[in-house]
Amino acid sequence: MGGKNPQVILDDADLTQAVELTAQSAFYSTGQRCTASSRIIVTDQIYPAFIEALAARMARIKVGDALAAGTDIGPVSSQAQLEQNLSYVEIGRAEGATLAAGGERIKCHTGSGAEGFFMAPALFSESTAGMRINREEIFGPVASVIRVKDYEQALFTANDTPFGLSAGIATTSLKYATHFKRHSQAGMVMVNLPTAGVDYHVPFGGRKGSSYGPREQGQYAQEFFTTVKTAYTLA
Repeated sequence: MGGKNPQVILDDADLTQAVELTAQSAFYSTGQRCTASSRIIVTDQIYPAFIEALAARMARIKVGDALAAGTDIGPVSSQAQLEQNLSYVEIGRAEGATLAAGGERIKCHTGSGAEGFFMAPALFSESTAGMRINREEIFGPVASVIRVKDYEQALFTANDTPFGLSAGIATTSLKYATHFKRHSQAGMVMVNLPTAGVDYHVPFGGRKGSSYGPREQGQYAQEFFTTVKTAYTLA
């Protein structure tokens, strides 16, 4: 169920809503969700304001002991994962992306004195679709922003990946929301909602390199685990 999930932000999006759902998708649970958004695809007009607002939102994220009151996100899962995350921060810099916020190892913010693999969530701006940070799954609180000119380029960029687990779009346009739901090459699509998360009553799975086998949740689970028999009786 690996992913390199896109979150599209269109010019007509509600900025406050778009920033909040992006922060939730990319950084909460320390970015350690297969459905987390790590590619933030933003159209031209909203791009500067979005980068500024998201960086400000990230500055309010409390990193610390996951059991302490006031903590927003906990530590990275292991030393190896922390090293991998930090290595991708350096890869992004080397590739020419701008580290707009975070990206360093830090001490616990929540005052509990806990020691662990704490990392400030990292945001790259001025990245391009071909960079490794936009092609390879990092599985940590590292997100990069790709600037595009319009919805058509945003959709193309969102689908330009070997993965296809989840995808999201922030827009007030019913036209674009409907088109994206139909044409996004992902198993799960969210409109004006975080990409990360799961409801157990609906099928869960992706497309391309992000899924294997049946959707073993909801009604699809009943079908998968049911053995069907056909019987004939002479009337």
